[in-house]
Amino acid sequence: MEGEGATNGRVHVISRRMVRPSTPPPATKEDEVEVINLTPLDLRLIRTDYLQKGILLPNPPVIAGGATTLVDAMEASFARALARFYPFAGRLAADERDDGTVTVSLRCTGEGAEFVHAVAPGIAAADIVSSIYTPAFVRDELHSFDPAHGGEVAADEGLPLVSVQVTELADGVFVGITLNHSVGDGTALWHFLNTWSEINRRGVAGVGDDDDGDLSTPPPVLRRWFEATWPVPIPLPFAKLEDIARQVEQTKVTECFLTFSGESVINLTSRANNEITGTATITALQATMAHLWRAVCRARRLPRQQVTSYTVVIDCRGHVEGIPRGYVGNAEAFGKAEATAGEVEEKGLGWTAWQLSRAMSSFDEASFREEVDTWVRRPEFLFITSLTFAGTAVATGSSSWSEVFGNNDFGWGMAVAVRSGAGNKTDGKAAVFEEPPELGGGMAVELCLATDALERLVADEEFMDAVSLPPGGLSG
Repeated sequence: MEGEGATNGRVHVISRRMVRPSTPPPATKEDEVEVINLTPLDLRLIRTDYLQKGILLPNPPVIAGGATTLVDAMEASFARALARFYPFAGRLAADERDDGTVTVSLRCTGEGAEFVHAVAPGIAAADIVSSIYTPAFVRDELHSFDPAHGGEVAADEGLPLVSVQVTELADGVFVGITLNHSVGDGTALWHFLNTWSEINRRGVAGVGDDDDGDLSTPPPVLRRWFEATWPVPIPLPFAKLEDIARQVEQTKVTECFLTFSGESVINLTSRANNEITGTATITALQATMAHLWRAVCRARRLPRQQVTSYTVVIDCRGHVEGIPRGYVGNAEAFGKAEATAGEVEEKGLGWTAWQLSRAMSSFDEASFREEVDTWVRRPEFLFITSLTFAGTAVATGSSSWSEVFGNNDFGWGMAVAVRSGAGNKTDGKAAVFEEPPELGGGMAVELCLATDALERLVADEEFMDAVSLPPGGLSG
């Protein structure tokens, strides 16, 4: 139990241990571990920070054995989830070759993923969700792994690929999960968390204690996508992994969590569609992002002639042959809308939303394959800062309500809030969480901006009129 008794500000770590899959990972031959070669979509993220997401759960019921029994059960179900996602219990390994290149692979060693149990009796759920601003302790203390390790992890075979922290609060439980970004993207992270929560939920209900074969959460697709023309493994043109440039220092940012009610989203969508002509239809997501983009341009005080962009992450699962739904790995493409700040402000919500619509519908499988083929020949490494360049851009990945809330019930109630850790926090990054129409159709946006710009954003009446304030309002 390495780290037992450690204190990190308001959070006290009770135990820290490595959890192995409940069943050993398969071997290709006797005494040999399975080796998964990383794809171009994985390798381009090899030097980025870890992904860090977390969910706030309601207070669990009082049970015999108390918190110890609860956490032990979550650890056991975590091991069973790792059995399904056994690569997550492996380690990355770098192979420096005689020709001056390096290759990186995922070795399915079954060494385990980190499980941290912590307590924070002085933190209540309201401390997390009652203000529009995200408290620093959410970013710094409720996730167990320092994202600064991110780029160095492939050169250190001892570091885990996944780490989770279960923190008992005064009136709830916060589950933070950290995933090496070269192993999987946000969709893969939520897929794992959905699987873990369902296994635990079934255990609480006394169902399926020994058999996880009939889970409603789909099984992961672990086979990586490779084209026949690519070398396997893919060589990177560096003598050592450390030679790949790290992400540059970032602008200090402040985070906020913005909630748009279903009614507000309907109003924005209707307004956007009324402002455009023709047969095009603006979606609720596009209208909400357009409203955000326009406000961010104003808050940053960008000159009228300044070019600004909005990059939207596109999930390739089910849209590219070889990348099916359930694919565990990185499967992201990017749609980018560009305009001047003057155009975004003066041409209105509908026009801005239409630029986003065009960017999101621009994905083409043939062009995507050509782009990845080019990467194999001339690798370029992706950093979140490159998507939110120089304080003029916004970048968004979206997650469905079912991924984040609907399927994340560990047995005593669905998740009531989502918050991210410190990894990949850059000026202009916005994570969007969509609620289905049958549950109201609202949206939430987790936004990072330079502190002065965010102060102006929350003082922008035109923007904030569409935002539902939490009980604590704008207080920090």
